[in-house]
Amino acid sequence: MKGRGSRQLRQTEQHRREVAAEAARIIATEGQRNYATAKQKAAQRLGSTNRQVLPSNVEVEAALREWQRLFGGEALSAHLTALRRLALEAMAFFKPFRPRLVGPVLEGTADEFSRVCLHLFTDDPDAPVHFLMNEGIPFEQERRCIRWHRDSAMEVDALVLDKDGQLIDCTVMVGPDAKQAPPSPIDGKAMRRASIHELETLLAETPTR
Repeated sequence: MKGRGSRQLRQTEQHRREVAAEAARIIATEGQRNYATAKQKAAQRLGSTNRQVLPSNVEVEAALREWQRLFGGEALSAHLTALRRLALEAMAFFKPFRPRLVGPVLEGTADEFSRVCLHLFTDDPDAPVHFLMNEGIPFEQERRCIRWHRDSAMEVDALVLDKDGQLIDCTVMVGPDAKQAPPSPIDGKAMRRASIHELETLLAETPTR
């Protein structure tokens, strides 16, 4: 019985790795940004109906990094660098709102489907909107619900700009509570944020070819 249990455990772990690898491929090649949806699609394609074999978001993220390492090549690295430079330009533009870079462009997992994601900080939720209108910059405004602390949720406004075909997604973080980083959708820890100086340092450390 013990041997059978060990064998089942190995099979389950192997299947989790397979689902994680397929979910990573879906994210990398099909533009799916929701990890839960990617995992469900991967499990269906592999013929799995057992939710216990679904990998964690951390496992999928690791598989995505491995996929990009194997198949991304120099083109993906160059695209990531270009996105980070665009992020730096956008952060300089939004400097009055103490911008922070978040998401795949910061984490290094960005691809052709990724947006440049910023957090903008203000006490007046209308200030970024008026700022863009005064600058004559077209944008779309969205209302979203994001994960917050202690398993709660928070509604936020997002401003989406199009810069030569590349979307820049700005979440408006209002008030002192927003200074605390929300939980990461990957591991639940405080979301990593980078200032202009930190992004400049990151770019300076990027190998040139």
